[in-house]
Amino acid sequence: MTIPAELKTILTQNGNTITAAEANAAGISNERLRLLVQGGVLEHPSFGVYVLPHDFVDRMYAIQKRRPKIIYSHETALFLHDLTDRDPISYAVTVPTGYNTVKLRKEGFTVYTIKRDLHTVGTTEAETMFGHTVRVYTMERTICDCLRSRSRMDVTLLTNALRRYVRRKDKNLNTLMKMAKTFRVEQLLHRYMEALL
Repeated sequence: MTIPAELKTILTQNGNTITAAEANAAGISNERLRLLVQGGVLEHPSFGVYVLPHDFVDRMYAIQKRRPKIIYSHETALFLHDLTDRDPISYAVTVPTGYNTVKLRKEGFTVYTIKRDLHTVGTTEAETMFGHTVRVYTMERTICDCLRSRSRMDVTLLTNALRRYVRRKDKNLNTLMKMAKTFRVEQLLHRYMEALL
């Protein structure tokens, strides 16, 4: 069994990963996808996601393709921005209030929720270790999120991330202060920064 040309094109464009919805939009039915998996042409690593066989599955990329509202945050964002060397044990994501988080939590994700109007503030893109692009919060937004959630985080991780941020050439202290004001952690940020500087 061979891969249909239209499917191969989408797979190539998407780093060898495709969702069932993308395949359906290209005219490939779920039954055809099932047959391709049975024939060993595709693999089905998680619900609604298909990859070429023997390809490393970029779980961060695959999950975000299936659930586009999730944004990588907190410890995971620190890792993606090289503000920590600690590889996250479970991926941390932020979703808007009202989003059903049950399946994400069952899959082992650490889930944070925030008001819808603040959900997309400070989003950017970062590259995973497999070379795929995912949505993540900026360094400045991530630091503010970590300060807001400090009771759920390792304080050493937060302090080390702030140290690394201060030493970086691409830091933006003005943006950091604006974010701190937006997320109401200004005074807390000042205390941490005073201790570091």
